[in-house]
Amino acid sequence: MSNSYGKIFRITTFGESHGAAVGVIVDGCPAGLEISEAEIQQALDRRRPGQSDITTPRKEEDKVTILSGVFGGKTTGTPIAMVVNNKDQHSHDYSHIEHAFRPSHADYTYTAKYGTRDYRGGGRSSARETVARVAAGALAAKLLSHYGIAVSAYVSQVGSIKLRKPYYKLDLSKIESNKVRCPDGKTASRMIGLIEETRDKLDTIGGVVSCVIKGVPAGLGEPVFDKLHAELGKAMLSINAVKGFEYGSGFEGVQMRGSEHNDQFYTDEAGNIRTRTNHSGGIQGGISNGQDIYFNVAFKPVATILQPQQTINDAGEEITLQGKGRHDPCVLPRAVPIVDAMAALVLADFLLRQKVNQV
Repeated sequence: MSNSYGKIFRITTFGESHGAAVGVIVDGCPAGLEISEAEIQQALDRRRPGQSDITTPRKEEDKVTILSGVFGGKTTGTPIAMVVNNKDQHSHDYSHIEHAFRPSHADYTYTAKYGTRDYRGGGRSSARETVARVAAGALAAKLLSHYGIAVSAYVSQVGSIKLRKPYYKLDLSKIESNKVRCPDGKTASRMIGLIEETRDKLDTIGGVVSCVIKGVPAGLGEPVFDKLHAELGKAMLSINAVKGFEYGSGFEGVQMRGSEHNDQFYTDEAGNIRTRTNHSGGIQGGISNGQDIYFNVAFKPVATILQPQQTINDAGEEITLQGKGRHDPCVLPRAVPIVDAMAALVLADFLLRQKVNQV
């Protein structure tokens, strides 16, 4: 099982949804970076369950403890271990699926691969694992901030309700101004209404998280197989419930002519090389060009619904299954900090790789 990501700034996550704890080991973080548990906790509080009435009511404080790699408020250059204990597991909520394969979950595929599975909340396949990613991502974001790089993810679509403004016309400081994490108040209200309506019907709904990365210098990324956009895509597609990734003009770009789509270069008054448009999404040839990087991540509706569904059990018998327990009607509000974290981890790794490439 692949549990690690990154080449220089490298993370390894561990733990299950209903196990004792989840955690992460971060290796390759430079020494001397000021960091505190409070800063990591702030990121985890954005991801934790029970934060509003449109998220799962599971009550987890998600209190992080730094076990190693930090001394006197600064990183030491040694592996950083962080752990978050699970406290509000209701494992009995999952006893009815011990032998059942839930539709669109990893129950069957894990069983097919390993011959066994932890049915309590999905075990390792649960989005509970992303707690570790967010903790590591907070560390990566702190490193990026020293180089003027900032990552901002937000909800841009819920179901058919779509934020029509492009990212550069949005006030990204308003992302946290509402519980759905959409920086446009009117659109956010409509999104919240749709999520509440869907929840009341015992159903779920998906949507899109968009992300903007500002301050990225030109030159990050590797030619051929480790292109920057390819790694961002891999990172995003590794998140639970993600079904699609596009950057720059994405699929809309196929409707344009080359004369429209090409980003023409110019030199600004400060002598910096810029482009007049940014259909490339800040990446050309797999390498950052100094413009804003922006991309969209599509999330499917949460697979657990509180309605009867037809499926089979591990004996191959047809059964009727109905979800129980505490689940998100829409994963998007809690997915925003996860997208932030994975983007920060990719950029931190490439930033350090670039320093190795240059004398």
